[in-house]
Amino acid sequence: MDAYAYNRLSDRLRERFGCKVYKLALDGGMTCPNRDGTLGHRGCSFCAGDGSGAFAQTGDTVWAQIEAAKARVAGKIKSGKYIAYFQNFTNTYAPVAYLEPLFRSAISHPDVAVLSIATRPDCLPAEVLELLESLNREKPVWVELGLQTIHPDTARAIRRGYDLPVYDWAVRALHARGIEVVTHVILGLPGESRTQMLETVRYAGQRTDGIKLQLLHVLRNTDLAGDYAAGKFRTLDLEEYCGLVLDCLRFLPPEVVIHRLTGDGAKKDLIAPLWSADKKRGLNTLNRNMKEAHLQQGEWA
Repeated sequence: MDAYAYNRLSDRLRERFGCKVYKLALDGGMTCPNRDGTLGHRGCSFCAGDGSGAFAQTGDTVWAQIEAAKARVAGKIKSGKYIAYFQNFTNTYAPVAYLEPLFRSAISHPDVAVLSIATRPDCLPAEVLELLESLNREKPVWVELGLQTIHPDTARAIRRGYDLPVYDWAVRALHARGIEVVTHVILGLPGESRTQMLETVRYAGQRTDGIKLQLLHVLRNTDLAGDYAAGKFRTLDLEEYCGLVLDCLRFLPPEVVIHRLTGDGAKKDLIAPLWSADKKRGLNTLNRNMKEAHLQQGEWA
């Protein structure tokens, strides 16, 4: 293991399934309580009209989406398995009668090894939890929860729409059913200090099985874009972000699987930070900084 290695998802998947496993982003055709009027109509302040699913495949059926998505990544994976990832909007925000055939179709595909479902912690009623528990007995199910921050002022500012205890309840409810939890955290939210961001990462790391560290992107057609244009906040530069990620890794327990160190925004919609459009440069800089810092698992809190 490299001196600056961390608990990479790709490594854990290869150990678990014996082959490369690639994620396929799918569209479940759902909306969000922050958009249909239940909680609001404008969504979270950072969320674009695609519900954070700019790269999700679309199609008439789940199988059609899977096959189309496999064709898109054929140059990256010659053989192996896939994660069926229902990505955009809130993918448990529908009746079980709608969700069950959707998810069962995905896990019935012979090339799908894992079902991953992005949702909100306030959209997990008992009947949905029962469905997820049943599916998890057939193939591994991951539930990805959009926490973003533990700080109430920030949560209100971004219009998240639920309080922190709801996240805690959801994690407990999912773990009680043997379901793995992946937590999404955004680094660089307006008004948050470095200390606050690290507090969120430490808090999530004490509860979650996996974590996604997401750089804040300012995208067109979001309320955040207006605030950025008005000079109300600035985004992180590359070196700032790399240093922050190194500190996040030190704050996380070594058993927490790192699903993401940054993130992609659709280039056509990206306003800032523009350096993030060059993902290869960002990851290379991050890996170089890790090597220079000699980050080891033994350093992790």
